[in-house]
Amino acid sequence: MAEAAGRRRGRGGGGAARRAARTGVKIETAKFIERNIPLYEILNEEALQVIETNAEILLEEVGVNFVNNKGALDRWKEAGADVDYQAERVRIPRGMARELCKTAPSKIVQHARNPEKTVEIGGNTLVCAPVYGPPFVRDAEGGRRYATMDDFEKFVKLGYMSKWLHHSGGTVCEPTDVAVNKRHLDMLLAHMTLSDKPFMGSVTEPSRAQDSVEMCEILFGKDFVQENTVMTSLININSPMTFDDVMMGALEVYAKNNQACIVSPFIVGGAMAPVSVAGTLTQVFAEVLAGIAYSQLIRAGAPVIFGAFVTSIDMNSGAPTFGTPEASQILYGAGQLARRLGLPFRSGGGLCGSKLPDAQAAYETAHTHNAALMGGVNFMLHSCGWLEGGLVSSFEKFVMDADQLGTLHKMAQGVSYDEEAQAMDAVREVGPGGHYLGCAHTQANFKEAFWRSELLDYKPFETWADEGARDTQALASARVAELLGAYEQPALDPEIEARLRAYVEEKKASMPDAFV
Repeated sequence: MAEAAGRRRGRGGGGAARRAARTGVKIETAKFIERNIPLYEILNEEALQVIETNAEILLEEVGVNFVNNKGALDRWKEAGADVDYQAERVRIPRGMARELCKTAPSKIVQHARNPEKTVEIGGNTLVCAPVYGPPFVRDAEGGRRYATMDDFEKFVKLGYMSKWLHHSGGTVCEPTDVAVNKRHLDMLLAHMTLSDKPFMGSVTEPSRAQDSVEMCEILFGKDFVQENTVMTSLININSPMTFDDVMMGALEVYAKNNQACIVSPFIVGGAMAPVSVAGTLTQVFAEVLAGIAYSQLIRAGAPVIFGAFVTSIDMNSGAPTFGTPEASQILYGAGQLARRLGLPFRSGGGLCGSKLPDAQAAYETAHTHNAALMGGVNFMLHSCGWLEGGLVSSFEKFVMDADQLGTLHKMAQGVSYDEEAQAMDAVREVGPGGHYLGCAHTQANFKEAFWRSELLDYKPFETWADEGARDTQALASARVAELLGAYEQPALDPEIEARLRAYVEEKKASMPDAFV
């Protein structure tokens, strides 16, 4: 018996070695997703025409506000809109905004400092970027706490190490231990030095957008920046129908410098838009039309992305809800509207309302991930790490979500039906009553036949129990430590890095700290 057990262990040694090889940390980034599958279109032609017509009526009769921004009002006036300077209201004649949007490009190439990680945003592509904006972080050891710059840098490193994540993102958490007027400099420096994936610029003040452009000119070269897109940025509309001077000021900087803006309503349905799907889509379309049209007034041909961040509301507590059927319906409809304009589309993400990376978080995230894939999203912000309605960036959920993005890659490939995929030789070889484990077709294809998680546990119960009976959060915590432990900084020209650091130091020294 002992000898037999020894033989079994000996045979298992090869399997253990293979498992170790599979689970070893590798720095590999998958190419952005290219869909080979049809999209789901929830609205028929009549519904689309009703929404588009009603949006144009809203722009013409109700109008939108451009607040604290006389320059924007002047631009609209010169373009032919009806401008009420006292109310800061712009009423846009029917068809005018749509006509202005025609100069925006249908696809954006965002260059990374590592050319192999450059992404295309538009058409049949899907680019995944991490969570954006939470002031808090959570991990298994420290619990929920205010985010620090150290946390921010760890998230950037995790993003760099994550195979299925194509983009480094922007404010992956808000580092509250650095002054508000200076933290954007440290965040940009982290994206530029700790990762070689594409990233986002600052939008919290127009001068910070200008800093972002100038740092990119150091990293990429001034001429390259003016001729190519090297940043995306998130320009949120103050729904309903209000464009503030901070966000529009940042948009003006980026559009002028040929950098991409995601023009995105930020809507909690029932509070900031009507409770109905069609009513919300009408408002979304009106707001996006006005925002993108304005970017083209700044610079015709400026790269822009049609954004839609819409969630529903719990009418009992007033809290936003995520992963709901209505949110998916709005995503699908907004995707159709974006495609009819011929513009790249941003929506989706690993959205959830859960306080922990638990079953609720997984269900709600999966609903939104799948809707993003099937709804034609081209740029998916918040792909991984989002928790507690966007208040928290979670280390464990970051790696859980980033792992699951691999399923979207697999689904997007579609189903092959070439001669190898038909597997007729395998069926002939095995015949009735046999098995396929050892046949030639299986041996030739098993390594790539099935997508396999690098995080989840597929082991038998006995093995799982012997290894500590770890749940998914425990596995994710170990994965975070494994990735950070294996992290190596990507190479960067020392002269360029020195110039970036000098820029940051000089800028920070030029002004006192401000925490508001």
